[in-house]
Amino acid sequence: MRRTSRFAPVVLAVAALLLGVVPAQAQARPDRTTDRVTVGDRTFIADGRGRALQWRGFNLADKSGRGADALAGIHESDLRDMSARGFNLARLAFFWDDLEPTPGHYDRGYLAKMRRILDWADRHGVKVVLDAHQDVYGPHFGARGIPDWATRDDGLPFTPIPDDWFSQYFEPSVQAAFDHLYKDTDLRAAHARMWTTVASALGRHPALLGYDLMNEPFAKFLEGEDLPAAAARFEAGELTEMWNRLARAIRLVDRTSWVFVEPTVIVGLGVPTRLGAIDDPHAGYAPHFYETAMETGADYDPSGTFIPAYEAAIGDYPTRNRMPVIVGEWGGNPYVPHASRFVTDMTAAMDRFSSGWTWWQWCRGGGYCFLDQAGAVKPSARLLVQPYARAVAGDPLGFAYDPGTRTYTLTFRTRGDAAGPTEITVPQEAYPNGYRVTVRGGGARWDARGRTVAVTARGRAGATYEVKISPK
Repeated sequence: MRRTSRFAPVVLAVAALLLGVVPAQAQARPDRTTDRVTVGDRTFIADGRGRALQWRGFNLADKSGRGADALAGIHESDLRDMSARGFNLARLAFFWDDLEPTPGHYDRGYLAKMRRILDWADRHGVKVVLDAHQDVYGPHFGARGIPDWATRDDGLPFTPIPDDWFSQYFEPSVQAAFDHLYKDTDLRAAHARMWTTVASALGRHPALLGYDLMNEPFAKFLEGEDLPAAAARFEAGELTEMWNRLARAIRLVDRTSWVFVEPTVIVGLGVPTRLGAIDDPHAGYAPHFYETAMETGADYDPSGTFIPAYEAAIGDYPTRNRMPVIVGEWGGNPYVPHASRFVTDMTAAMDRFSSGWTWWQWCRGGGYCFLDQAGAVKPSARLLVQPYARAVAGDPLGFAYDPGTRTYTLTFRTRGDAAGPTEITVPQEAYPNGYRVTVRGGGARWDARGRTVAVTARGRAGATYEVKISPK
């Protein structure tokens, strides 16, 4: 979500930057029962042919529309234009307060609107993650998310802070509401029923990739706790329990879609999550990646420690639990002096530790919108339009894009149970005058089909190939 303020950074010792290349001796561990493949310390979602999948896209959110106007700000043209630039993933925000305005009454018209957006996505080749979005809990506190009827604030006062909205999470009334959601039997059951309802209505849709169970969960602080201590206690206990409980609710009606879980926002300060294991065969990790200084209005500092600290902290949990990482939100002010360097450094970092991302957000206007009011891509945001391998027929050993030379390089190793071509998306905007392809490795052929380069490897299993795409 768009931030205007954040908490102060935590000073950490920082490990060396990850290289983004898996050693040649790393062994892939394909698992067809869970549709994933693990290469070294990184796990990818796999398709039905065993290909490792990668994702690039945007958040879609309409926070202003309510009732009959809910989701009216999202149009088919958004999915069409997203796809035309080569993007293949949308994280669609929906709001529990719209879906279930009164206890037990689900707005079927709202579900139909969600389904219509999924239909548009399918028509344009975009997959969707449904995000149960909340900001400062919900409408009881002047925001969106969890219904008023599911809000128990213990009668504590709430003081709006319009110029520092994130600080409202620290209001005792807001923290009490989160605490009741996690602990009260009836609210826990209502939360689970909400997800069962969504999954029952939309779980079989061909455009659906999965569910982001709750945006940026927060918790009540205990006396004497600071933010890192509260986050560690909450993640290890109540948050792990909630993610497992909601995943079980979805599995009552949908056995195959992915469920994505988030840590608390403390991960953005380079603090490793203390989440426990998610007992689900299709669980993914969806952290957010916001630069604290930029969230408070500063310019991006290319020599700062934010990215290396984040990278050093982010990898342990998904590696231990063999979870694919898709960064659910990231973004920054496109008008600061170092905005272009910010985009370049962030996308390079995510190439090192994740299998995909969704920028906040696809919209027209100010703030973090990808497009300006006239519908043109903002200058620094053009750097989001990059080549990437949406499907690798084997094990991705390394992939990177150099914006200076506009050269994309993919190294992959063939695997016996991966079939079909490796497909690399090559957006026309990145190469307006055309591109050239070079492939190193015996027995490979490639075919350029407009915005897609398809590479078919003919060598034995275990052969390594390097594909380069550069301007003509």
